[in-house]
Amino acid sequence: MSAQIRKHSIISSIVIYIGFAIGALNTYLFGKEGYFTEEQYGLTQLFVTTSQLIVAFASLGMPSYIYKFYHYYNDNLEPRKNDMIAWALLTGLVCFGLVFSLGIVFENLFARKFSNGSALAVYYYYWMYPMSFGLTIFGILEAYGWSIKKSILTNFLKEVQWRILVTILIILFILKIIPDFDWFIKLYSFAYPVIALTLLLYLVFTKKIHLTFRVSKVTRRFFGQIIRFISFVYSGLLVFTISQQFDSLVLASVTETGLKNLGIFTLAQFLTSLIQAPQRSIISASIPYISKAWKDKKINQIQNIYQRSSINQLIFASLLFTLIALNYTDAVITFKLRQSFLLGFVPFILLGLTRVVDMGTGVNAQIIGTSTFWKFDFISGIILLLFMLPLTYIFTKQYGLIGPPIANLISITIYNIIRIIFLWKKFRLFPFTRQSLYTVILSAAVYLAAWLLFRNLHGFPGLFARSIFILVLFTGCVYMLNLTPDLKPVLGSLVKRLKKNKD
Repeated sequence: MSAQIRKHSIISSIVIYIGFAIGALNTYLFGKEGYFTEEQYGLTQLFVTTSQLIVAFASLGMPSYIYKFYHYYNDNLEPRKNDMIAWALLTGLVCFGLVFSLGIVFENLFARKFSNGSALAVYYYYWMYPMSFGLTIFGILEAYGWSIKKSILTNFLKEVQWRILVTILIILFILKIIPDFDWFIKLYSFAYPVIALTLLLYLVFTKKIHLTFRVSKVTRRFFGQIIRFISFVYSGLLVFTISQQFDSLVLASVTETGLKNLGIFTLAQFLTSLIQAPQRSIISASIPYISKAWKDKKINQIQNIYQRSSINQLIFASLLFTLIALNYTDAVITFKLRQSFLLGFVPFILLGLTRVVDMGTGVNAQIIGTSTFWKFDFISGIILLLFMLPLTYIFTKQYGLIGPPIANLISITIYNIIRIIFLWKKFRLFPFTRQSLYTVILSAAVYLAAWLLFRNLHGFPGLFARSIFILVLFTGCVYMLNLTPDLKPVLGSLVKRLKKNKD
């Protein structure tokens, strides 16, 4: 079981990092002098932020419903009689229609809040909805794809294909084939509908999906439980998504140079998303097995996944945080990005530490969300919101650009501590081992050593030397100290394949 999760996680991580390489190119082109303004780049990121918020309302918890109940449908119904995905998609369509109607009603409120420093956002308000629609449908299909163990494909579409579409649009804009930014942002808003359609067509043509609206015996039997589950999970999802996207919205609406600040903040967010990439692949690979283990009452299996996910994510996060933090300033200067992006260094440090904390605590959200105590997902989400919203607003008003990252670090740390305590009290599940402490000490030691050795070396030589030193020293120590049980099997498998290819 762990070998299967490891295999899918590694392949998905490779796919995701390919996507991030393309995303890095896109970020470079957005940040390069002469192509886009900070406000235009900020608008593209506000589109993504707003879309994720709209999706949280429009999806009505359908992805969580699929994660939780897929095995009940799959184990008791023939594929053609499985009505789960049909009802999930219909629910998403109907709820999106309702959200869009509310969007029309509250357009003036949006305009009042964002007109000060984000006038472009007000002008292109309605063009956020095509992106939101595509992301809503894709999110439901993605959850289904994860459940049928097609996480590699869904990760490719979301992380690679979407960014390739954006790259094409940027190049066409630079070459003046797309005549102006007005056309660019309108075409940009349809990138997510394209990947949603791609996934749907794949599932239909490969006969992995069957749409039937005839109510099945599983739906009838679990209907009450499904409604209760969705009501709590949906509330928790709303709370969590609002807390995650609130910082960008506050920056865009409260500060005087809203979209410009958002552009700088988004660069820091993108770099921290590099740190977070393995989390997505591990989650997508783990969910089917966690859900199945709960159904079969295999607590030891869940504990194994919990600890493995914790140490593997902590190692990845610590390594990448160290690597990016030590190269941030040199990279902005060397690649001739706007000097204003240097202001994103402190936000990156704070957001990066937040990601290290979040990833280091393992897949606690997925364990809780697929357990019989899924109601706690909502309770912990409320606690997160109670910390995140006021802290973000207060710190942003007081400290500007670094306010949201401070609020994030405090709130996410408290949020994960509460979840760790809950899982220990209820199930005696705990994510940390001695190796967790050793990983933190190792990352601090590598950071200090690299800074002392290369602090006066700049430009491409500095970037290259620092990066090689960090990668070799960190990974070498992880191997020698055997901090994760998954590294040596992976390397052994690679060696065997190389020997086989030579023969």
